[in-house]
Amino acid sequence: MRGTLPLARRIIPLLTVVVALPAAAAERAGPDWKLETPSAAWRARDSSGELVHDGRMWLLGGWFTSHEAPPRDVWSSADGRDWRLETRDAPWIHSDLPMTLSFAGRMWLMGGWYNGRLPGHSAGNSVWSSSDGRTWRQETAAAAWSPRLAAGAVVFKGRMWILGGTGNYYFGTDADLRSDVWSSADGRAWRLETAHAGWSPRAYHQAVVLGDRIYVLGGGNYVPAYHARNDVWSSADGVSWRRETETAAWVPRLWFSAVAYRDRLWVLGGWSKDPSIDYADVWTSADGREWERLTAGGTWKGRHEHSAFVFEDRLWVAGGHARPLSAEVWSLHVPEDFFARGR
Repeated sequence: MRGTLPLARRIIPLLTVVVALPAAAAERAGPDWKLETPSAAWRARDSSGELVHDGRMWLLGGWFTSHEAPPRDVWSSADGRDWRLETRDAPWIHSDLPMTLSFAGRMWLMGGWYNGRLPGHSAGNSVWSSSDGRTWRQETAAAAWSPRLAAGAVVFKGRMWILGGTGNYYFGTDADLRSDVWSSADGRAWRLETAHAGWSPRAYHQAVVLGDRIYVLGGGNYVPAYHARNDVWSSADGVSWRRETETAAWVPRLWFSAVAYRDRLWVLGGWSKDPSIDYADVWTSADGREWERLTAGGTWKGRHEHSAFVFEDRLWVAGGHARPLSAEVWSLHVPEDFFARGR
């Protein structure tokens, strides 16, 4: 999840911008975020793979600059404060904006981008898995779906799913965007569920499972023609899609995070252009249609392409591009009855 930034992705001072909320947007005061560590053991980064597996949070690869190969390190933590280096050099190379999941007792890293703006850059469609983060097995060098990065990825109905994405990061056009949906039970054999989902082709979006439906939220394209959306779609089978809203209460954006927590969808942070803004907002919804902003007295600085986890009954935010890159880890505990209390 990358950022803001003109072509070289330079670090520039953060603009102070007041973003007006849509008139219909509701707000609710929430608990404060807790800073678990201001500087985790891993080097500050964004665009990592992230997942929860075997009682730990995991961070895989990511992005440092557009002019070096992405890192291939793997880190894990049981508390968000102490992080353990599992391997410094995993065998996969497409570790910038990959798709990552925990499924069938293993961690999975799929697709992604390699080499930034350097010669030899490429998108991938390899699929790798590991039970321990140290030893990785290539399940296939070339999945049936085309090479891509920044797709949605979920586990749903006993299968892994890949949704949309783009085949070219810094050098593509809208023609490289995808709206296809694929699923697999083993990471090797992939089934095309639909070549063209109801939502428009996009990357830098999020996909989340809530209840018995997959939700696709926001996203768009970065270069050469930036566009971002704030629509929300859902599906009970990955094939037929229902538009829940064309314009959610949160501002259209790329490079945000989204999770399911407390039986609700959550949208956290992200970035939009003209002017370039990194968001520190948190939004929740029980149905994808009606959204409310959760405010807090203590929270993280606006950022994009951060990692988000649901772990140990808490919501977590780690790293991301907060101008500069961050190695912070934050957590939030929301009581189970919080949304039943009313505002």
